[in-house]
Amino acid sequence: QVQLVESGGGLVQAGGSLRLSCAASGRTFSGYRMGWFRQAPGKEREFVATIRWSTGSTYYANSVKGRFTISRDNGKNTMYLQMNSLKPEDTAVYYCAADSVNRQLSSVAFDFWGQGTQVTVSS
Repeated sequence: QVQLVESGGGLVQAGGSLRLSCAASGRTFSGYRMGWFRQAPGKEREFVATIRWSTGSTYYANSVKGRFTISRDNGKNTMYLQMNSLKPEDTAVYYCAADSVNRQLSSVAFDFWGQGTQVTVSS
Protein backbone atom coordinates (compact mmCIF):
# COMPACT_ATOMS: atom_id res chain seq x y z
CA GLN A 1 0.00 0.00 0.00
CA VAL A 2 1.47 3.32 -1.09
CA GLN A 3 1.50 5.99 1.59
CA LEU A 4 2.35 9.62 0.96
CA VAL A 5 2.77 12.06 3.83
CA GLU A 6 3.28 15.76 3.20
CA SER A 7 4.92 18.19 5.62
CA GLY A 8 6.49 21.62 5.64
CA GLY A 9 3.50 23.83 5.05
CA GLY A 10 2.87 26.99 7.03
CA LEU A 11 2.39 30.73 6.98
CA VAL A 12 4.91 32.89 5.14
CA GLN A 13 5.03 36.46 3.92
CA ALA A 14 4.98 37.28 0.23
CA GLY A 15 8.45 36.97 -1.23
CA GLY A 16 9.41 34.30 1.27
CA SER A 17 10.26 30.63 0.83
CA LEU A 18 9.05 27.25 2.05
CA ARG A 19 10.14 23.70 1.36
CA LEU A 20 7.52 20.98 1.28
CA SER A 21 8.38 17.33 1.78
CA CYS A 22 6.55 14.19 0.73
CA ALA A 23 7.61 11.00 2.50
CA ALA A 24 6.72 7.98 0.35
CA SER A 25 6.48 4.41 1.60
CA GLY A 26 5.02 1.03 0.72
CA ARG A 27 6.68 0.47 -2.63
CA THR A 28 9.90 0.86 -4.56
CA PHE A 29 9.43 4.15 -6.35
CA SER A 30 12.15 3.90 -8.96
CA GLY A 31 9.51 3.16 -11.62
CA TYR A 32 7.14 5.91 -10.52
CA ARG A 33 6.44 9.47 -11.46
CA MET A 34 5.71 11.83 -8.59
CA GLY A 35 3.98 15.16 -8.52
CA TRP A 36 2.68 18.13 -6.58
CA PHE A 37 -0.77 19.63 -6.93
CA ARG A 38 -2.53 22.40 -5.06
CA GLN A 39 -6.10 23.45 -4.37
CA ALA A 40 -7.13 26.91 -3.25
CA PRO A 41 -10.50 27.55 -1.56
CA GLY A 42 -13.31 27.51 -4.09
CA LYS A 43 -11.04 26.44 -6.93
CA GLU A 44 -10.28 23.19 -8.69
CA ARG A 45 -7.16 21.21 -7.96
CA GLU A 46 -4.24 22.54 -10.01
CA PHE A 47 -1.12 20.79 -11.28
CA VAL A 48 2.13 22.30 -9.95
CA ALA A 49 5.09 20.09 -10.88
CA THR A 50 6.13 16.54 -11.60
CA ILE A 51 9.34 14.49 -11.49
CA ARG A 52 10.28 11.10 -12.87
CA TRP A 53 11.83 9.22 -9.98
CA SER A 54 14.33 7.23 -12.03
CA THR A 55 15.81 10.04 -14.13
CA GLY A 56 14.96 13.18 -12.19
CA SER A 57 13.32 14.73 -15.26
CA THR A 58 10.92 17.49 -14.30
CA TYR A 59 7.97 19.45 -15.66
CA TYR A 60 6.35 22.58 -14.21
CA ALA A 61 3.17 24.56 -14.51
CA ASN A 62 3.78 27.96 -16.09
CA SER A 63 2.51 29.67 -12.95
CA VAL A 64 5.41 28.34 -10.84
CA LYS A 65 8.19 27.93 -13.38
CA GLY A 66 11.34 29.71 -12.24
CA ARG A 67 10.11 29.99 -8.65
CA PHE A 68 9.49 26.39 -7.58
CA THR A 69 11.86 23.43 -7.80
CA ILE A 70 10.83 19.80 -7.50
CA SER A 71 13.40 17.21 -6.45
CA ARG A 72 13.70 13.79 -4.84
CA ASP A 73 16.07 11.97 -2.51
CA ASN A 74 16.30 8.31 -3.46
CA GLY A 75 17.87 7.25 -0.19
CA LYS A 76 15.14 8.85 1.90
CA ASN A 77 12.25 8.00 -0.45
CA THR A 78 11.26 11.63 -0.15
CA MET A 79 10.20 14.23 -2.69
CA TYR A 80 10.52 17.96 -2.16
CA LEU A 81 9.06 21.17 -3.46
CA GLN A 82 11.23 24.21 -2.86
CA MET A 83 9.04 27.29 -3.20
CA ASN A 84 10.70 30.68 -3.55
CA SER A 85 9.34 34.17 -4.24
CA LEU A 86 5.98 33.10 -2.89
CA LYS A 87 2.90 35.10 -3.80
CA PRO A 88 -0.50 35.36 -2.08
CA GLU A 89 -1.99 33.47 -5.04
CA ASP A 90 0.18 30.47 -4.10
CA THR A 91 -2.00 30.03 -1.01
CA ALA A 92 -3.54 26.55 -1.17
CA VAL A 93 -3.48 23.05 0.21
CA TYR A 94 -0.57 21.27 -1.47
CA TYR A 95 -0.87 17.58 -2.27
CA CYS A 96 1.74 14.99 -3.09
CA ALA A 97 0.83 12.36 -5.70
CA ALA A 98 2.31 9.18 -7.18
CA ASP A 99 1.84 7.68 -10.64
CA SER A 100 2.56 3.95 -10.74
CA VAL A 101 2.18 3.82 -14.53
CA ASN A 102 4.97 6.38 -15.01
CA ARG A 103 3.01 8.35 -17.60
CA GLN A 104 4.44 11.21 -19.65
CA LEU A 105 5.65 14.15 -17.59
CA SER A 106 2.80 16.47 -18.58
CA SER A 107 0.09 13.98 -17.58
CA VAL A 108 -2.13 14.98 -14.65
CA ALA A 109 -3.23 11.38 -14.03
CA PHE A 110 -1.99 10.05 -10.70
CA ASP A 111 -2.96 6.97 -8.72
CA PHE A 112 -2.11 7.78 -5.11
CA TRP A 113 -2.53 10.95 -3.06
CA GLY A 114 -1.41 12.35 0.26
CA GLN A 115 -3.60 14.22 2.72
CA GLY A 116 -2.20 17.64 1.93
CA THR A 117 -0.40 20.44 3.75
CA GLN A 118 -1.60 24.02 4.00
CA VAL A 119 0.49 26.85 2.59
CA THR A 120 -0.62 30.39 3.34
CA VAL A 121 1.15 33.40 1.86
CA SER A 122 0.28 36.76 3.40
CA SER A 123 0.56 40.01 1.50
